[in-house]
Amino acid sequence: MPPLTAAQKFKVVARGTFDPVNFVWYGLLAGISQANDSEAGYGQGAAGYGKRYGAAFGDSAIENFFVGAVYPSILHQDPRFYQSGKGSFLHRSGYAISRVILTHGDNHNVQFNYSEIMGSGTAAAISTYTYHPSEDRTFSNMASVWGTQVALDTITFEIKEFWPDVRRKISKHKSSPPADEMQKHVSN
Repeated sequence: MPPLTAAQKFKVVARGTFDPVNFVWYGLLAGISQANDSEAGYGQGAAGYGKRYGAAFGDSAIENFFVGAVYPSILHQDPRFYQSGKGSFLHRSGYAISRVILTHGDNHNVQFNYSEIMGSGTAAAISTYTYHPSEDRTFSNMASVWGTQVALDTITFEIKEFWPDVRRKISKHKSSPPADEMQKHVSN
């Protein structure tokens, strides 16, 4: 695959960040945060939920752009995930996990994934020290946010590795009529 230009990297991230499915995800994250009363400075009720929703969206958007566009453009790294698609479940799972640490450069060589590690850290610092409640603006909270973002990206890589296989199996079952239905059509 040819390397993406900086503009293409930003376009891909923007498309993914503003995908309607993600707005549901941000709502779910805000709901969990509300239920746990995490970041109590936001309060409860609709206003508290709205603030948590905005923070979830902001955290995700900032992290997506730093990990997928800003640092990859500066460091000439490829932000795309390439599915292994071969080997045992453990091999493929290990491969997906390793993508948090390793990535391809625009030159196709495997290298340390500075974009993921530095991008997540930068995003965690920006969000923690700007729009989160003042009592949560601590180094330990920022480190927790950073770790959570890297963990969520790891889960995302696992999904990207296996989802195409799951989707193929699901669509294969949906597109195949039951055997007795096939028999009716063959007899007629």
